[in-house]
Amino acid sequence: MATEHFDVLIVGAGLSGIGAAVHLQKHSPGKRYVILEGRGASGGTWDLFRYPGIRSDSDMYTLGYAFKPWEQAKAIADGPSILKYVRETATENGVDPHIRYNHMVKRASWSSADALWTIEAERENGEVARFTASFIFMCAGYYKYANGYTPEWAGMDKYKGAFVHPQKWPENLDYKGKNVVVIGSGATAVTLVPEMARDAGHVTMLQRSPTYMASRPAEDALANWLRAHIPLKMAYAITRWKNVLMQMFFYNMARKNPAKVKERLIEMVKEQLPPGYDVTRHFTPRYNPWDQRLCLVPDNDLFATIKDGKASVVTDTIESFTETGLQLSSGQKLDADIIVSATGLVLELLGGLEIRVDGKDVDFAKTVAYKGMMYSGVPNLASSFGYTNASWTLKCDLTCEYVCRLINHMDHIGMKQATPRLRGGPMETDPWLDFSSGYVQRAMERFPKQGKESPWRLHQNYMRDLMDLKFGPVDDDAMAFSHPVETAKAAHVEPVGAMAE
Repeated sequence: MATEHFDVLIVGAGLSGIGAAVHLQKHSPGKRYVILEGRGASGGTWDLFRYPGIRSDSDMYTLGYAFKPWEQAKAIADGPSILKYVRETATENGVDPHIRYNHMVKRASWSSADALWTIEAERENGEVARFTASFIFMCAGYYKYANGYTPEWAGMDKYKGAFVHPQKWPENLDYKGKNVVVIGSGATAVTLVPEMARDAGHVTMLQRSPTYMASRPAEDALANWLRAHIPLKMAYAITRWKNVLMQMFFYNMARKNPAKVKERLIEMVKEQLPPGYDVTRHFTPRYNPWDQRLCLVPDNDLFATIKDGKASVVTDTIESFTETGLQLSSGQKLDADIIVSATGLVLELLGGLEIRVDGKDVDFAKTVAYKGMMYSGVPNLASSFGYTNASWTLKCDLTCEYVCRLINHMDHIGMKQATPRLRGGPMETDPWLDFSSGYVQRAMERFPKQGKESPWRLHQNYMRDLMDLKFGPVDDDAMAFSHPVETAKAAHVEPVGAMAE
């Protein structure tokens, strides 16, 4: 089978991958590219997840692309609307013909002698398609698509009802009039509970510990007013910046004065629940705001559902499953026709891709991330990874522009290879993400590290990244540019993935 060559190979046709293609067409128009998508459809997260009420937990003025205004009235959008937006972007910009569906990228091997990646992708029929590329741009997301995270509870085999995970939602699950228990208190649970409560007999959100909740209107009144009175692109830009600055202000305030922010968040919850409700037990977390991601409650829908008696919250741990439901550690029993395990994701770096550089396997846990997108000792490969304290796409847009600048700079100086290199010996490092959430902590030992200072520091700060990635130099001291012959001679000077501690 013939091997096809592309200047840039993008992995993933979701929100990030489609955005990467548009940026590449705009900023590096001479480059020939392809998008390899493992599934049979575009959209990524927004095509994969089909559970009731699936929606964004960020406003679409910052989750949307910088180059394509969000035109709908609802700022907190439902999944089908976001999927439509992503696919419209691909169609409007001529990206669709560049997508190869059912191409699951499995392996990539870099040759310094040739300055090329060789990529293997498995097709739906089991055949292996081979490609070469000068640059790989990973846009496969940050979690494992094959399955979500479900703890092993005692007695699960005894349960006679329906047990589902939101990542694998059954197409025809009937919950009308039935008792439902949703295990979890994160964004998925907070979305599922009010939506399922519309038709279910009763929905119980069973949580081990509370999560911070923040309410906001599903519609942005200012954005809708601006869109009606000034040009669309101008209205979108104003709203986007307004929301970026609000996000940054709230996050910084939470880090500087966590006690005050915690008090205000709890007060806001109390205002939405019946008098005497045990907010301390059910809605007062043991950690500080933004040690984990806040859950968005649009239009107070979760609290209204609790107030109406259609849903309830139980804070306890599971002792075991029973034939009819759950036995809790406190002695309480929860009967359930359906149990939903909204217990999180399995984080996965680079879509599980196996990487080799000059014949050596790369252990990414031993690399240090460069500007949050490239990795020490790994040439011509970048990944799109969004913010944890703001909208995902804000960082992805900046990453895409930076990758285009890097590729263009390589052309300008006549070099074929760009490799982040650690200089001056061992470097003190921190985990990739400073988040206490369980799904993060379970995965961090497999992820790259970050350094204490730029360009090895992951800042989680849009303004700082804007200045660095959009306007800062691409030829700093940590980035080594080289020709294939020079690189091949020096291939064994630094072990791949060499890092500090």
